[in-house]
Amino acid sequence: MATEAAGSDSESAPDAYTDLLQTYKRVANVRNAGGLLSWDQQVMMPEGGNPARSQQLSTLSSLSHELLTDDEVGEQLDELEDADLTDEQAAVVREIRREYDRAVSVPSELVEEISTTSSEALPAWEEAKAEDDFSTFAPYLEKHVELKREYAEHIDPDKDPYEVLFEDFEPCLPLEQAEEILDELRDTLVPMIEQIREEGDDIATDAFTREGDYPEGDQEELCRDVLSTLGYPWERGRMDTSSHPFSSGTMFDARVTTRFDETDPLGSLFSTVHEFGHATYNLGLPDEHYATPLGEDRNLSVHESQSRLWENHVGRSEAFWNVLLPSFKEHFPKAEDVTLQEAYEAANQVYDDNLVRVEADELTYHLHIIVRFEIERALIAGDIDVEEVPEVWNDKYEEYLGVRPESDSEGCLQDIHWSHGNFGYFPTYSLGSVMAAQLYAAAEDDIDDLEDHIAEGDFEPLHEWLTENVHRHGRRYETNELVVQATGEDFTADAFTDYVTEKYGDLYDIDA
Repeated sequence: MATEAAGSDSESAPDAYTDLLQTYKRVANVRNAGGLLSWDQQVMMPEGGNPARSQQLSTLSSLSHELLTDDEVGEQLDELEDADLTDEQAAVVREIRREYDRAVSVPSELVEEISTTSSEALPAWEEAKAEDDFSTFAPYLEKHVELKREYAEHIDPDKDPYEVLFEDFEPCLPLEQAEEILDELRDTLVPMIEQIREEGDDIATDAFTREGDYPEGDQEELCRDVLSTLGYPWERGRMDTSSHPFSSGTMFDARVTTRFDETDPLGSLFSTVHEFGHATYNLGLPDEHYATPLGEDRNLSVHESQSRLWENHVGRSEAFWNVLLPSFKEHFPKAEDVTLQEAYEAANQVYDDNLVRVEADELTYHLHIIVRFEIERALIAGDIDVEEVPEVWNDKYEEYLGVRPESDSEGCLQDIHWSHGNFGYFPTYSLGSVMAAQLYAAAEDDIDDLEDHIAEGDFEPLHEWLTENVHRHGRRYETNELVVQATGEDFTADAFTDYVTEKYGDLYDIDA
């Protein structure tokens, strides 16, 4: 169902609304241009291009900030405070007001300095990870911590600075609600993982590692085939490789990246399906609302719900492997004897010794998130220093996951997020997983025989349900209201805990 275009009733819209929307479109286009430059920096830019790229991104960041914080924007927002607006117009004003109030609190010089530091930190992180040398990245991480403390102080000096940073990625959920959900995950998953390790049946964990390596070229062909099978529109996207899988773009150009390990074909596969979920959210946003809040994603929790839904509820399902396994065997004849049950079990094994978040199983994944959440909270609060991060990281992995990284490359340097100064981002991964379970359960209720559709390679009913109930709304609804609109229920962890309890209880034959 098409949504009413923002400004489609422009004849009756106040002049202040029309002018405000035009300014915001300029802001959005500058940001989108910066997004393309950032994508290029991570995917295709020559190694020597960073000095210029950091200046380019810094300039665009500063320009978008200046446009958004112009005095006229504030005057237009004030004029529209009591105006007679449609529901969609009111949502647009609400979202721009939120952004304006935060942005106007932060000096342009600080915005530019944060952007410059991010551009310079990225190659330093890549070098540090490649050389297993945290000291190369540490000065940039320390600078980011200082800048983000200052940033939070400008926005709300009376609030926990980490809470302010969390609001950049999840502006609609109180941090307290997010922490309650994370606590429920920990309380559910820690004993379940322990029970699986101690009592669970042996399953086919080595189904795809029996005969050695899986060439990168063959993995890439498989990933492209999977994207096509899922319905990725190549005329509006592309797939590339990067040091850390990510996606970016708009409803007209939504790109994905993945990475390859020739000993692990599932790593690139699930990364690709995960990033497809992000891309299909962007692609499902309404074309007519491009460069307005109604044509932008709600936030990272909702965005992550889409990637985790496709990765876990679809990509790790037995129904999906019914479609995928023949193609997998075609690309990798060494897997010709793998059965559907073995493939399903291998895709859902709970690891004893995994150190890398993006390669984690569906359960231990959230302990990876908790480690990062606790460390970045402590960094921002000043409870630990940057130089302590590797040791604290390793200690927490030993405590929560029972493994200790042997290098910083597989430890605290594995994620790209801190090179961007993205403190407060990590909780959205677990929040998104929880939301994915609730959305998928609702989709199952609404779509007759959804599992059968997936087993037959028909993903259109799920695409349509997600577009209708999530994507097309853009930022019209805040997070909790969007979940209620889509599922009829408040946003809680109940659907997720029910889902993992049933799935892994059956898989490992435990009474979870």
